[in-house]
Amino acid sequence: QVQLVESGGGLVQAGGSLRLSCAASGRTASTYAVGWFRQAPGKEREFVATIHWSGGSTAYASSVKGRFTISRDNAKNTVYLQMNSLKPEDTAVYYCAAGRLYVASPTTYNYWGQGIQVTVSS
Repeated sequence: QVQLVESGGGLVQAGGSLRLSCAASGRTASTYAVGWFRQAPGKEREFVATIHWSGGSTAYASSVKGRFTISRDNAKNTVYLQMNSLKPEDTAVYYCAAGRLYVASPTTYNYWGQGIQVTVSS
């Protein structure tokens, strides 16, 4: 069993930056791939980024590539999402999720955080 808690969200102006954290608890938390997903009002949940359990491989949605960076510190059981050059269209509830597969599909992730709001004003 893995529990996930997101933090670091909030309100920021366009062009600004935020860093989200996903703190994991559970004996085997560091052995899971972790993904970030987001859901805007009236839209489906979409993939943002994912990182292999080792931290050696990452993948990004085309809409955030070059602006967002995912990383992890397994000693702290924490995954980060550094978000730079934020745009109003990045506004959404952001979720972190843990799963055995390093993939973009949300259906393969077994454990989810409660979500955190990110709002980017124009």
